[in-house]
Amino acid sequence: MTDPISDMLTRIRNASAVGKDEVVLPMSKIKREIAKILEREGWVGKVEVIKIKSEKNSSAVFDNLKIALKYKNGKNSAISSLKRISKPGLKIYVNKDKLPKVLNNLGIAIISTSQGLMTNKEARKKRVGGEVICEIY
Repeated sequence: MTDPISDMLTRIRNASAVGKDEVVLPMSKIKREIAKILEREGWVGKVEVIKIKSEKNSSAVFDNLKIALKYKNGKNSAISSLKRISKPGLKIYVNKDKLPKVLNNLGIAIISTSQGLMTNKEARKKRVGGEVICEIY
């Protein structure tokens, strides 16, 4: 897999499209931070790290990320669009003056800065730029 972040976003997008309650995916630090931002901003429900035993090797245990999805009125997903911006083949960087506004500030962009992952609104307050990971609205 060349782009695990894109895989994570696609799994969330697909699970919410078919009305799943939760999605389980392989864990990494950056995926956990992205999920925590989505939880903090109210786009998804609870995010937790769970341990799952390997089917091939009974002694191996892997960390997985379990994300509870949110729905409006019980059927419409809270996330309308989840789009990857910076890809492995084309990195998109912005400076502090050109941070993106997503859907007239109704959505968020997740920015990877020198101070860690944060939303575009937090980056604007701290006056830092960085790599635009994805946009959510």
